[in-house]
Amino acid sequence: MIKRLTRGLPRGWQVTIEWLVTIVGAIVIVLAVKQWVVNPYRIPSSSMEPTLHCARPAYGCEAHFSDRVLACRFCYRLTDPKRGDIVVFHTPPLAAVRCSSGGTYVKRLIGLPGDLWEERNGYVFINGRRLDEPYIRPARRDTRTIAPIRIPRGRYFMMGDNRNASCDSRRWGTVPRSSLIGKVIATYWPPRRLGL
Repeated sequence: MIKRLTRGLPRGWQVTIEWLVTIVGAIVIVLAVKQWVVNPYRIPSSSMEPTLHCARPAYGCEAHFSDRVLACRFCYRLTDPKRGDIVVFHTPPLAAVRCSSGGTYVKRLIGLPGDLWEERNGYVFINGRRLDEPYIRPARRDTRTIAPIRIPRGRYFMMGDNRNASCDSRRWGTVPRSSLIGKVIATYWPPRRLGL
């Protein structure tokens, strides 16, 4: 098609136009993939340590390089979010006030719509039963006790795996489903941390 449209132009112009169309097409494909399929994110804080690393010398970080993850942007169009998923999401406005930063966070989905969530001496209880959380190291668990909270319909309760250093739903509330960007499906950097 390009050859037909550029017929009659000098050979140099034809090659230039073909290259421009190829480059623009590649950029459009990359942007479409980032918008609707997968998007990369960096872990900037220690709130998900040790599951996802951030870089030293930042407080609480265990690694020399921050983990980079891929979030599946269409997964939650096909399935419902599940307890235990690691999720990328837009924070509620209160996060910027209570955590000194808002925007995009990566946390673990702990409470589902309709759940009765509570924390007793650092342990999470869902609907009266203690949640098994093998991803929490004892040194990273806090000792808070927070009264039961009923999670509203269409909203989710997010917490970091590093409970001592996580500014999460305990401080700024639940997250609406419309704010979920995607499920973390893989770590792609650094190479030694590559995994699903």
